[in-house]
Amino acid sequence: MDQKIYTVSALTREVKELLEMSFPRLWVEGEISNLKFHSSGHIYFTLKDESAQIACAMWRSRANQLIFRPGDGMQVLVEGELQVYERGGTYQLIVQQIQPAGVGALQMAFEQLKKKLHAEGLFDEQYKKPLPLYPEKIGIITSPTGAAIRDIVSVGSRRFPCIEIILSPVRVQGEGAAEEIVHAIKNMNEYGEVEVIILGRGGGSMEDLWAFNEESVARAIFDSEIPIVSAVGHEIDFSISDFVADRRAPTPSAAAELVVKDRAELLGVTNYYQERLNNGMKKLIREYQEKITSYSSSYAFRKPEDFIFQKIQRVDDLQKFISMSLSHLIKLKTQNLRRVKEQINALNPQAILGRGYSICSKEGEIVKSVDQLELQDIVDIKLAQGQFSSQVKSLQ
Repeated sequence: MDQKIYTVSALTREVKELLEMSFPRLWVEGEISNLKFHSSGHIYFTLKDESAQIACAMWRSRANQLIFRPGDGMQVLVEGELQVYERGGTYQLIVQQIQPAGVGALQMAFEQLKKKLHAEGLFDEQYKKPLPLYPEKIGIITSPTGAAIRDIVSVGSRRFPCIEIILSPVRVQGEGAAEEIVHAIKNMNEYGEVEVIILGRGGGSMEDLWAFNEESVARAIFDSEIPIVSAVGHEIDFSISDFVADRRAPTPSAAAELVVKDRAELLGVTNYYQERLNNGMKKLIREYQEKITSYSSSYAFRKPEDFIFQKIQRVDDLQKFISMSLSHLIKLKTQNLRRVKEQINALNPQAILGRGYSICSKEGEIVKSVDQLELQDIVDIKLAQGQFSSQVKSLQ
């Protein structure tokens, strides 16, 4: 038999070489399904369309570079290489990068993080700290060579020349920028002498502004005990930092105007209150002068001895009135007491005996009727003067 016979391994290996050599790195569009984030850090999923599907794997080293989180049902573009898994006899796509179809990866990551932080409450107004009215020290976190610091210093110096600005220089774009910003925010809080922080940079593309869309920066802003004004980009640009910060300014210059009060305006306010204070004091002095004039022209001030003598006479009159009232009251109470005493005497049994009456009792009980007695009973007779016992001889 001249026909070549393959072993399963040989056939699979030849198919592997043919397939992998025929298809160099390529882009494939489809919908993600059966997405699994393995504990090893690898990502496994199926890429499908309406009539076919292919297994995909993304190793941890590549998965860690994703700036957004893939999900089931997401339409994506994936770049990768075909690979035959010999043990299973299947082929799969080893993914190098994933991009959302129809929207950029950065925009997708921005929307995902915005939704996540909003759900956690990091954007809520209840957590926004008020800005100080008249700060003396302002912390600035930005690039030392960018236009933002020049604009802030220029506006601050013009509006309030004695304001103290403390710069914490950081990179505002590129690799490591987010870490430097987070470190600067923490350092400002540990330093503790600035009253408000301006976090800013000039405008740019989403890629340029991406450091201000990092989750670590957002959480550092939220955790800051010092109020933070976010001034990232131009007026039309919004970043995650803008949503988390205590206040948002469209530009670094606007942030400086928001934080630093205008000296001329403050002088105007000071002069206004000084004028009100002066007028108030003058009015108060006039009122007291009028009271003093009124008191000094009163009878008491004109003839103070007569006033005192009148008060002494009034005291004498009151004393006389009290004495007469007390005498009358005592007399009245004495008469009442005498009347009550007469009533008591009239009701006193001893007084009745004095008029010739006697009290008859048997065994300590007063006898009121002959029905209480029997012949030969011994009764006690009480008189006004003394008492005696008697025996009942007859009853009628």
